[in-house]
Amino acid sequence: MKMRTQHTFFIILAQLLCSSIINATIGRPRGVSISMASLYQPAEDGTFTCLDGSSKIPYEYVNDDYCDCNDGTDEPGTSACPNGKFHCTNAGYVPSNILSSRVNDGVCDCCDGTDEDAGRIECVNNCKDLGKKLREEQDRTRKLQQEGFEKQKAFSEEGKRVHEEKIRRQAELEKEREILEVTVKDLETAKLEAESPETEAKDKHQKAWDELKAERQAKKESEAASVAFKELDTNGDNSIDLLEIIAHSEFDIDSNGVVSEEEAKEHLEDKERVDSDTFIKDIWPHVKDIYKKPSTEEPPPEVDPSTEARGEEAQTEQIEPPAPGEPPSPPDEVDEEGEYDDDEDEDDDNDVDEPGVNDQTVPTVPIAGVPTPGSMAGEPELIIDKPGEEKDEESMPDYDEETKKLIEAADEARKNYDEANSKLKELDNELSSIKSYLEQDYGPNREYAILQDQCFEYTDREYTYKYCPFSKGSQRPKSGGHETSLGNWGNWAGPENDKYSVQLYEKGQNCWNGPDRSVKVHLKCGLEHRLLSSSEPSRCEYAFEFETPCRCSQPAGGTAQPHDEL
Repeated sequence: MKMRTQHTFFIILAQLLCSSIINATIGRPRGVSISMASLYQPAEDGTFTCLDGSSKIPYEYVNDDYCDCNDGTDEPGTSACPNGKFHCTNAGYVPSNILSSRVNDGVCDCCDGTDEDAGRIECVNNCKDLGKKLREEQDRTRKLQQEGFEKQKAFSEEGKRVHEEKIRRQAELEKEREILEVTVKDLETAKLEAESPETEAKDKHQKAWDELKAERQAKKESEAASVAFKELDTNGDNSIDLLEIIAHSEFDIDSNGVVSEEEAKEHLEDKERVDSDTFIKDIWPHVKDIYKKPSTEEPPPEVDPSTEARGEEAQTEQIEPPAPGEPPSPPDEVDEEGEYDDDEDEDDDNDVDEPGVNDQTVPTVPIAGVPTPGSMAGEPELIIDKPGEEKDEESMPDYDEETKKLIEAADEARKNYDEANSKLKELDNELSSIKSYLEQDYGPNREYAILQDQCFEYTDREYTYKYCPFSKGSQRPKSGGHETSLGNWGNWAGPENDKYSVQLYEKGQNCWNGPDRSVKVHLKCGLEHRLLSSSEPSRCEYAFEFETPCRCSQPAGGTAQPHDEL
């Protein structure tokens, strides 16, 4: 006390008197909460121990406007210690703690005004008004929370019901699968047994058809080779020699415009001449793609200028049509010199066919409804198929009846197997879907299952954001364009004490020269499912705010009241 000035002594004395009065009234020094009051009782020796245990001071030094403790706990009601705390009781409202530096600073920080007792300013106690507004807001919040909680309970009950239903369905499908799997195996065995004789019969038919085609092809090749041999054998000596090969320019190997003797020998396999059999067997296979048939076109006949005019006149002659009922006149005969023979043969009517003379007959093609001479005599008639009904020689003939029956049996076995196997695959797909659903974490009471297969959107000035719970998050330009993936469902990512407050969607589309996009969805209680906002706190790391009744918890019973210490 020797170091204190006289002025300070009187101030301390006055504060001690005030403190004694307050302590006698509320049982604790000014600025101390009820919960801390027991720590501010004087010891038997009249001392106060700093709360950090660093030292003891006379109890009268508490709130003497001089900081004696290192932790500032000896001055809860003054601004002497910069690290001290002043407790606002705020009766009727919410208690609070303020920094000691704000005590007696001329500003009312506590709604009850207890932080300002130096007489510099008069504080109005408005704690009751603030408490009333707080209670009204708490009532509104509680009402909304209660309404949201009722919805959350309904979602939870539905989620649990679907969960149990999925479990029952899973058990049913697993039993059904056991039976169906055996059926599929049996049908597969039956299919293989039916396909074996079918394959054997079809292979046999195919082999016979291939042999027939090969035979036909060989015959065609032989005929083509024979024709080519006759065409190349220009001198008719039943052999082809070098000169006959040289006469065909297509055998010019070096394309110099001349077939040399060496080139001709190469085509004849180094022989001077070959007979028909050797040509067909050895030569033709190598030259058939080279050989060209000689041209059969004849040059147009020369026109005699003296007859050209006559020809033009002949073209202008008109033939009178026959009179009604009369047969058309036969065309005039033309003699060997090209002149028309207008004279009738007087002996035509008396001509008698002699044996061996004029006995050539013109073959007739039968026409529907018109009998031919042979058919009238009871002879078999020659039927020529119409062009549209001709059998394609390149098409394989139909199977015989026995093979057709084997094919029908195999088709039936395949059909039965395919139907059962398809049903097994559908069953496996459903089981996989059920398993995925049952393994998904839909919240502590499966209340978030209601959000599965739903999507929500939010649009700002530039983008439309899309959020599909348990699936993905994305964005697309508001003006139109491709959708950009912000991430796929990852896991619940809330803090340890509130796991279901945040969802993480990760491994979205890669940012240029940056990480893959991701988005965290922060959930809050609301009466509807709504995507409220989107932001990008860090590059390519997005944040959605989503409200849903699923997030609502049961409010405390009764109307919430501000804590009142008095």
